[in-house]
Amino acid sequence: MNAAKKDIISRLQKDILLWQGFAPPPTGQVKGIGLGPLEAAFPNGVFPIGSIHEMLCPTPEQTAATGGLIGGLLSTLMKHGGACIWVSTSRKLFPPALKAFGVVPDRIIFIDVQRDRDVLWAMEEALKCEGLAAVIAEVREISFAQSRRLQLAVEDSKVTGFLLRNDLKKLSNTTCVARWQVSPLPSVAEPGLPGLSFPRWQVDLLRVRNGNPGSWQLEWAGGCFVPVIEQVEEERVYIQIA
Repeated sequence: MNAAKKDIISRLQKDILLWQGFAPPPTGQVKGIGLGPLEAAFPNGVFPIGSIHEMLCPTPEQTAATGGLIGGLLSTLMKHGGACIWVSTSRKLFPPALKAFGVVPDRIIFIDVQRDRDVLWAMEEALKCEGLAAVIAEVREISFAQSRRLQLAVEDSKVTGFLLRNDLKKLSNTTCVARWQVSPLPSVAEPGLPGLSFPRWQVDLLRVRNGNPGSWQLEWAGGCFVPVIEQVEEERVYIQIA
């Protein structure tokens, strides 16, 4: 393939990303949410806000781990103001635990309903509110048409949505920008300190629109996400120097 064809393909790819709402950050400005190397999996290397993210949570352990990861994401999404709405039929999240991720529980509005269709209705209406930082909903299943309605809602408001799906028996295609699966990992205690250490997760991006799926291990330490691999390398360097 000659240089002219490569240039045409490159420009077409950029145009398609712009049409789909994936705008590159301005020159000299780093735009991210603090996920480190994981963000490179997304188009332009930027976590897509103003989109719907699908989180698979088939077990209670994965539901808890996903809640923790979302807590870290909310610390950035809510940094410049705005509340968050969390909709579910059987909420199990312990709000004070969000303080560990720098999120004030009072800024999370919990809506508890009885039916899945009520969850989706409440989420769609909430996603139309431009003043919100994020909307999270726990559902068992969702159809392609229902996910399309949610995507249309965020295209105008630019609010970021998270769908937590706990029933994978009827897993279907959706319009969500990414499909995640988060699993808990054992924490590693600091030398000389008793008890539990910082939370860790195995984060799998199973599908990314116009991006590159992959797997990463992250830890929440010092108020931000830290790649576990980098920490291991730092420990090895420290041991060699010592």
